[in-house]
Amino acid sequence: CSRKRKRAVAGSTSSREFAEVNYLPADMLAAVQALPGVEKAIGQRVYAVQLDPARPAVAVLARPLGEPAESLPLVGALLPAAPGDLGVYVSEAMVSLYGAAPGTRLQLPLPDGRLREVFVRGVWRDYARQHGAIAIAAADYQAASGDTRINDLALWLRPGAELAQVQAAVERLVGAPGLLDFASAVEVRATSLRIFDRSFVVTYWLQGVAIAIGLFGIAASFSAQVLARRKEFGALIHLGLTRSQVLQLVALEGALWSAAGTVLGLVLGLAVSVVLVKVVNPQSFHWTMDLAVPWGRLALLCLAVVASATLTAWLAARASARGAMALLVKEDW
Repeated sequence: CSRKRKRAVAGSTSSREFAEVNYLPADMLAAVQALPGVEKAIGQRVYAVQLDPARPAVAVLARPLGEPAESLPLVGALLPAAPGDLGVYVSEAMVSLYGAAPGTRLQLPLPDGRLREVFVRGVWRDYARQHGAIAIAAADYQAASGDTRINDLALWLRPGAELAQVQAAVERLVGAPGLLDFASAVEVRATSLRIFDRSFVVTYWLQGVAIAIGLFGIAASFSAQVLARRKEFGALIHLGLTRSQVLQLVALEGALWSAAGTVLGLVLGLAVSVVLVKVVNPQSFHWTMDLAVPWGRLALLCLAVVASATLTAWLAARASARGAMALLVKEDW
């Protein structure tokens, strides 16, 4: 979806196998573009090719690209294609699985069975197809294959347009209700985030359990310290400190120790995050992503942990320091 548009809706045939043999009418794109509420419509040809019998099929997307640097989320530099070369753009999974780095050449199967050598101009970031995808300008694809059919639409709606009304109008143009699948950009994003969050539910629970165990350890540790240092605290009271000041001293120690532990945990957590994002993620899913550190949320979490640990240390000391602490030094006299 373009940054300047609020919503987009995509329509395609109901399954990948169905899409391979069913296409939208030739005049469909112009008719959809003329619908009220539609600001922009783009048609694309999507089909699957088998580059390696031992691996899943790779998706080929032929669509208008315009300026590739603006149409695709490119990763790295874009190489120029020599005159006569058919330039394509591959996803990061293609580099990992097939070694299709920029500057290499591939044999691209066309729908009619012919092979066409293509030149890889650049790599783009694709999170939808884990097994690889190849993007090619629609004009170049049509010139190479003679295939002008489309089986996928991307629509940009005008401000204030009703999504349901546009979907109904598109289905009326096709003349076969249920033939198309629709998904708005908002729905796709919400679904993706929901699946992503669901995958990390266990992580959130483990984080809560780890904090609870840490606070329990702090309570046990400072309770033991108070019991072991009761005579020391009694001496401090003899020197003029009040019971409240002694408890504040214990709480301050708890704050310092928890702050040190929080900083160490933050450093280790960031190191693990870098390994996951830069090493594990590309090896497991064959794509990369930018590492964005939510410093504001991390700072609030660190402050909450330190505050909880300080309060826990104070409560543990208060519970263990019951009685007349000043009388505890009589055994040393």
